Amino acid sequence: ALLYLDLPSSVLMADAVKPLTDAAIAFLALRYKDINKFQEEVMNLPLAGIEAVLSSDDLQVASEDAVYDFALKWARAHYPKLEERREILGTRLCKLIRFPYMTCRKLRKVMTCNDLDPKLASKLVMEALFFKAEPPYRQRLLLAEESSAAPHRFTERAYKYRPVKVIEFELPRQQCIVYFDLKKEECQNLFPSGRVYSQAFHLNGQGFFLSAHCNMDQQSSFHCFGLFLGMQEKGLASFSVDYEFAARQKPEEEFVVKYRGNYKFTGGKAVGYRNLFGTPWTSLMADDSQFFINGVLHIRAELTIRPWSSG
Repeated sequence: ALLYLDLPSSVLMADAVKPLTDAAIAFLALRYKDINKFQEEVMNLPLAGIEAVLSSDDLQVASEDAVYDFALKWARAHYPKLEERREILGTRLCKLIRFPYMTCRKLRKVMTCNDLDPKLASKLVMEALFFKAEPPYRQRLLLAEESSAAPHRFTERAYKYRPVKVIEFELPRQQCIVYFDLKKEECQNLFPSGRVYSQAFHLNGQGFFLSAHCNMDQQSSFHCFGLFLGMQEKGLASFSVDYEFAARQKPEEEFVVKYRGNYKFTGGKAVGYRNLFGTPWTSLMADDSQFFINGVLHIRAELTIRPWSSG
């Protein structure tokens, strides 16, 4: 497969060769779609091979942050000279990284990454932030406008940790609002005991995440949808968190608060509600469900954090 991809560009563009190069790209993308499983092999791939792997929509990764980190690691190993590395990243690899799906925390690091030309880094981050700020219908339009032959900058991969939108406030209190959208197919795949996690989001330097579960209700009489808020284990700080879970609901399609609570977090703990919607799983997933709007379940979590002491 690599032999076909290493042919001169004039040959690669020839109609007679294109089916072979397409097949070579598909083969590499399929073989190495789990880059963690084959990390050593993927690290040894030449440029044409790594391009084939990173261009895949089916790449199995925790998040796009991991794709960015891997691309940097590969470039540093294969191009030890900074000037050459910047050239390869800028002209070949960065266009395969889907910056709009990276976390804002990682995008801040992109801005100061010495491996990237500062102007390019700024451009990539600005484009990503503008995409994140677009309403869903505009995002869908941008996605539809992507050429099938071009790198898929706006196509979301099947991340292990689902992307979220986060709005942070410093005043009058440290607070964040997190938007966590799940497609109906994703929810269907949770039955009977699955769970899906959000990407981490940070507030006051501490990492949190949301997890959606298909679980039994408190009396273990039926399956239902649970939502939980977890605190990452990193850090020794403890926080008192006021949290509120809401979801868009028909017919108004506005957010309706489903659960409020307060919890004193320490690292690694989670809190939530086993039956967020107060309805069995079958009702939630029914065709006439109040909660799926155009096939998407829209969840909002609001966190207000206050330090606390045991004394």
